[in-house]
Amino acid sequence: MKLNDQKSIAVLPFRDLSVDGSNEFICDGISEEIINALAKIDGLKVISRTSSFFFKNHKASLDEIATKLGVAILLEGSAQIHDGKIRVRAKLIDVEEDTHFWSETWDRKLENIFETQDEISLLIADKIREQYGHLNISSQLVNSPTKSVSSYEHLLKGRHHFYKWNPEDTHLAIEHFEKSIALDEELVEGYLGIADSYSFMAVAGFAPREEAWQKSIAAIASAKNLDPDHAGLNYMLGMQYFFTEADFARAMQYGMRSLAAKPTYSEAHQFVSFLHSIKGDFKKAWEHIHFAKSIDPLNPETKFYEANYYYRVGENNKAKETLNELLEANDKNLPAILVNIYILIQEHQLELACQTIDKIPEQALTPDERLGLFALIDAKDGKSTTHLQKLEKHAQEPEAHHAHAYLFLTYANLGRYDDAFSVLEKLFESTSSILLLAFSDPLGVPIHSESRYLEFHTRVYPKIGEKTKVKKARQSDHTITKEQVEKIQTYVESERPYLNPSLTLRSLAEQVEIHPNQLSWLLNESIGKNFNEFINHKRIEHFKQLVLDPDNSHISLIGLAYESGFNSKTVFNTAFKKEVGMTPKEFQKSQA
Repeated sequence: MKLNDQKSIAVLPFRDLSVDGSNEFICDGISEEIINALAKIDGLKVISRTSSFFFKNHKASLDEIATKLGVAILLEGSAQIHDGKIRVRAKLIDVEEDTHFWSETWDRKLENIFETQDEISLLIADKIREQYGHLNISSQLVNSPTKSVSSYEHLLKGRHHFYKWNPEDTHLAIEHFEKSIALDEELVEGYLGIADSYSFMAVAGFAPREEAWQKSIAAIASAKNLDPDHAGLNYMLGMQYFFTEADFARAMQYGMRSLAAKPTYSEAHQFVSFLHSIKGDFKKAWEHIHFAKSIDPLNPETKFYEANYYYRVGENNKAKETLNELLEANDKNLPAILVNIYILIQEHQLELACQTIDKIPEQALTPDERLGLFALIDAKDGKSTTHLQKLEKHAQEPEAHHAHAYLFLTYANLGRYDDAFSVLEKLFESTSSILLLAFSDPLGVPIHSESRYLEFHTRVYPKIGEKTKVKKARQSDHTITKEQVEKIQTYVESERPYLNPSLTLRSLAEQVEIHPNQLSWLLNESIGKNFNEFINHKRIEHFKQLVLDPDNSHISLIGLAYESGFNSKTVFNTAFKKEVGMTPKEFQKSQA
């Protein structure tokens, strides 16, 4: 997706104005739905939830937030719920100008929450298009996930607890997700919430691994029966096939299906980048991680995948720089610690690598993982030690995945290639994702030039056709005729709709009987102005005529501006100075 930095927005978490602060989960839900809705618009850069919510309860200035997120526009909002009704306020802020250029308040019934979210999202999109340039906007941006508001509330409560990333809240999240599907058994998002929660518990070690994975897989299967094309579902299927089946091909297929359903899905871009990087297709890996970084720059996972990319491609200094950022934020970030150790081993800083391993808490690493690291360090030093002997003994167990992975890398560094390839066969026998990761790891470089390795590479990473393309605007929307432009110009000159301060692009489109997307494109691409520039130009020309008329000498300049269609002194002065090159007062004096 081609992104225009000017057309870039971060939706900050809406504030809960309820007296007891008990509706924070609904405010979070509104923010998230608007993010998802705006992300559907091609050409609009929308920061993902994780990075936007980084600033929840944060005291950073708006300029600092915008700089860190790389956006030109911020959306701030709040919600207040009382007696079955919801009041939502929102405003759009132009960061460079340090002004809000639009604000609105909605009073709606809570039971109409989905329609309200759609209404808000469409209006926000319209205002961005009017201010910053052409966007193709669908007639609907928010689809109702359920007909049950109670089910939706449990879904939001589940997400609210899940995003706290601890075992206690995850158990509460599961309870709410289960209540959500009890009220609506067709709520796909509820099943995916359950699946996500159990997979997190399994990976983090907060629940028995096999039991948690089985529950996650069962929930995924239920979601798949309801909506096989769901972006979140296909992302989870991709993760499942990689980490539980060691099936690279299926993992990639589902990752790409996820992006086909939602081209701006940052987690799917991270995952697909990771798959490309372990395959060695670094150009594609960079494209995906670069996009993920552009819309989710503060997500620790984005940074880890970026660091992993640099490690895989051999840019260790960049990898270490990114890893250090992660470790400064969380010195217990085990994946970051491990990749840092791999780099130390690769760079032959073996003593420092040993010291780093010794600092890792005993329970954080499996015994085979710790043993394997020391065996690999010995091999890098050209030694075959008792560490290797113990590792070989442990690797006799079929499910000793860490032992297999480190044994392969150790043999590769000792030049024992026959033994290394013998270990690789276990990749197909025991479906080990850990061995799959080790297979192409830079630490195994000594074996990568072997012809047998290339044969394995073809077996492990079969060719997969990538059919996913980011959707482009239909050519019919961009059809331009001289007659259409003349129709717009003639209507505006004769009917002077710009004198109405409430004029919008959609209302003008209705008046000239042209689709809003088509009108937007014609204004920007043929006339060369966005909607606001076009209309403000007409208003300024009208103002000039009024200010030069002696009959209007008793009316103030701002009064004449209001008669010309402006409804804001600031907007009038800014637009006038930008177009004419002087203030309205200076212009008036120059004509005297």
